[in-house]
Amino acid sequence: MLELNIKTPGVYINELNAFPNSVLPAATAVPAFIGYTPQAEYEGKSYTNKAQKITSFAEFKAIYCIPDAAPTADPSKQYNPQYYLVKQDTEPTSGDYLQINGTFYSIVPDPNTIYYLYNSIRLFYENGGGDAYIVSVGGYGKPSGAPVAIGKSIVNPNVKLSELLKGLELLQNEEEPTMYICPEATLLSVADNGTLMQKMLFQCTQKENPISIFDIIGGDSPDPILYTNDIETFRNNTGNNGLSYGAAYYPFIGTTIMQSDEIDYTNLFGGDIKQLAAILTEADEDNNTLNQIIDDIQSPKKNPLTVSQYNNALLNASKTYSQIIKHILANVNMLPPSGGMAGVITVTDNTVGVWNAPANTSIVGASSLPIKINDTQQANLNVDAVSGKSVNAIRFFNGQGILIWGARTLDGNSNDWRYISVRRTVSYIQQSCKLAMEGYVFEPNTVNTWSAVKSCISSFLTSLWKEGGLQGAKASDAFSVECGLGTTMTPDDILNGFMNVTIKVAVTHPAEFIFITLQQQMTVSS
Repeated sequence: MLELNIKTPGVYINELNAFPNSVLPAATAVPAFIGYTPQAEYEGKSYTNKAQKITSFAEFKAIYCIPDAAPTADPSKQYNPQYYLVKQDTEPTSGDYLQINGTFYSIVPDPNTIYYLYNSIRLFYENGGGDAYIVSVGGYGKPSGAPVAIGKSIVNPNVKLSELLKGLELLQNEEEPTMYICPEATLLSVADNGTLMQKMLFQCTQKENPISIFDIIGGDSPDPILYTNDIETFRNNTGNNGLSYGAAYYPFIGTTIMQSDEIDYTNLFGGDIKQLAAILTEADEDNNTLNQIIDDIQSPKKNPLTVSQYNNALLNASKTYSQIIKHILANVNMLPPSGGMAGVITVTDNTVGVWNAPANTSIVGASSLPIKINDTQQANLNVDAVSGKSVNAIRFFNGQGILIWGARTLDGNSNDWRYISVRRTVSYIQQSCKLAMEGYVFEPNTVNTWSAVKSCISSFLTSLWKEGGLQGAKASDAFSVECGLGTTMTPDDILNGFMNVTIKVAVTHPAEFIFITLQQQMTVSS
């Protein structure tokens, strides 16, 4: 209050701020999922091609899942993949198969019906997920009515690069997401998958905040020997830009996300019960109960049973049918790990901090792996002498189960940005300070403002150091903040309206390699 403006006698009060402005920590664990959903509508409003924030799986169901019918009917199927049993002359050398009555059958999907986003969201929330953004680029496309060629990677023509890129572009104006995840990217062709990954890395580089979590084509059914070809293909298609903003995990994980009541005879042969009946009746001869159930399904009576009731009847009547459903369920539950990793990162951030590596922990719901990688095999994933593009392994350990055994970005040759936790911690500091500094835009570019800025950022970094996010015996060893004429600015900078702040931080690095030295000592007398 200026004394010159006081013209009336009386008592006046001046309020002074006793404490400087503070830096509010930016969000660190907010994934954005891009892909295809059962639907995208709520209360008559379309949510297709919109970046919508949700806070729970209940919200996801309300907007993106098909509402259930009346209670007497079966719950609506949110995901309805189709599988075929293809008769083989000899025992198959690749892919899933089973033997029925001495005959081998390969189990292969209709590629047009395979999608991953719905189950990846379920895996995310099962692993402790919270806030997330969903970008639904459309619903499920029509089945092809035929199985994919045996031994070939699944390419779903209903999953289109142009639609996924449009969904990615919608996130350009969203500041909150810190992870980009597109589980259905592995259903694209290799070339289209490479284009999408490079676009994701480029956008992450532009925004300087989110990281992209990638899955690898072929990770669902890797060849025990030639799986390295899939890794090489992945590395050749990610480009060389923005690698510190990307992380890849391998292989896929077998989960328990979908339960037995979500798969039934309508998921076989495009719902053609006749083809299934031919296999079942040949395997279970003279099974009158089975034959009666099949007849009832083919020729429904006046008050037919529901699909789930018929399915339960088939499971009880035929061991062969139970075996088939078990195999189909295992195939459906083989999921890309990116959704689970988003949940693991969320829990790690919330319980410890963004500076803690999201590794040496399990993925809830993971029950099996399509390939068990050993130390020698992981060496080639973790360190690549040519490209430096590290791939984080998901491994099985006796007595411990399935663990995430890697914490590197794709920029494996960089001493600065080799680790995911380092990349994300620096981005967290950067975004937090950036948001705080917006309050000083248009403030006088003077020593008082510089002091306030230094105090504001230093207070934030001191708290981060005390929590373990920065290394150093004392705060001055962990960070430094400079802002002022002659240190970070010149007179020309001030005349042009620039205020430069320099922040140096000593970020904690994970102990990736721990060496224990053992040495024998001579016996000494007591």
